[in-house]
Amino acid sequence: MTTFSEVDQALLGRGFTRMVFDLSRIEALLDSLGSPQRAYPAIHLTGTNGKTSTARMIDSLLRAHGLRTGRYTSPHLQSITERISIEGEPISEERFVEVYEEVAPLAEYLDARSDEPLSYFDMTTAMAFAAFADAPVDVAVVEVGLGGADDSTNVLQAQTTVITPIGLDHTEWLGDTIEDIALAKAGIVHKGSTLICALQPEEAMRPILERCAEVGATIAREGREFGVVQRDLAVGGQVLTLQGLSGVYEGIFLPLHGEHQAQNAALALAAVEAFLGAGTERSLSAEAVRDGFAGATSPGRLERVRNSPPILLDAAHNAAGMRATVKALTGEFAFAGLVAVVAALADKDVEGMLELLEPITESIVVTRNSSPRAMSAAQLGALAEEVFGPDRVHVVAAFPDAIDTAVTLAESDNAVPGTVGILITGSVVTVADARGLLKR
Repeated sequence: MTTFSEVDQALLGRGFTRMVFDLSRIEALLDSLGSPQRAYPAIHLTGTNGKTSTARMIDSLLRAHGLRTGRYTSPHLQSITERISIEGEPISEERFVEVYEEVAPLAEYLDARSDEPLSYFDMTTAMAFAAFADAPVDVAVVEVGLGGADDSTNVLQAQTTVITPIGLDHTEWLGDTIEDIALAKAGIVHKGSTLICALQPEEAMRPILERCAEVGATIAREGREFGVVQRDLAVGGQVLTLQGLSGVYEGIFLPLHGEHQAQNAALALAAVEAFLGAGTERSLSAEAVRDGFAGATSPGRLERVRNSPPILLDAAHNAAGMRATVKALTGEFAFAGLVAVVAALADKDVEGMLELLEPITESIVVTRNSSPRAMSAAQLGALAEEVFGPDRVHVVAAFPDAIDTAVTLAESDNAVPGTVGILITGSVVTVADARGLLKR
């Protein structure tokens, strides 16, 4: 029998970071599987930041409403099985192998007749759609991998879509401007669908509105049809009043930190209302809204994994994400000081992230994560010294040693023990590596 490790390695052999923007290959694979993506309706999400958190909230709301859900998100933190969840839980390694064995022979047949084999992401997308059909699920919540129009998940042609805030990221594939990136992401909006759209810069909103007009889609915009009415800090999270498409929901506890998570909650609520039919008898009840948000989780997003000293993990990997993280840290955590551990990918706006961290950070430990695309500790250290000055920068090549250095710095501070926090950030891979070391 094929083992999970063998399947994991076979998928990695297709190139974890290889990008092929051609839907014909996955369309052919899914046709061979009997078009499993047509067996259920879907909510499809794109954007630059907040996709995974919003998808997880949507999933939780739908389950609170009594629906059986499938969720497909990426990248994963510790195991590839996290990408494919049913009823809020990753599928087992055994089930992952079974689904792979259903898909792999057909993929190999198509590979032999093509100039370019199916990609890692093509395969996991097809596996997710097949697993959801076999479960079966009532609804799939699906996050794009990259962009939108040419992303493998866009074979869904979903009737409910979400665009989270758009910023500059993945410019080597999506274009150098916000407008270009928005145009690519708006490609998930199809004929007659409903789009739930976050507040966007004007240059992003223009192509989104043009796409909606072109395909006859309905758009609901944050700040007009839905949004956050009130937000109050609470122990372990925040309490929200949200304006949904069907009405106002008060006293909603969200066990996540940051104004950006409140925005994600508003998007999630509107998306589920649109999917169910806002104002109909199928609409969400106030109880389901409260239960759904109370049960929401978002691993690696200001996630506390240690208390003494306090260690937070955050997957901010671009300037917009880091800006939201810094705002949440300064507004919602009462640390006497902060030590940052940063490892980032070489193709990101690392300097922009460092500049945002500098005002709130006493010391920074720079290191390298396990990604082959990671920036070296030496190169990251040189950038950090330009921003922080050499006295505040510690360059530690080995990731575990970097965490130990941060703990030593936090504990040697003159403040009351336990009041200096540690933030580990810079990439999803950085958080994954830290979780493997620190999370029980």
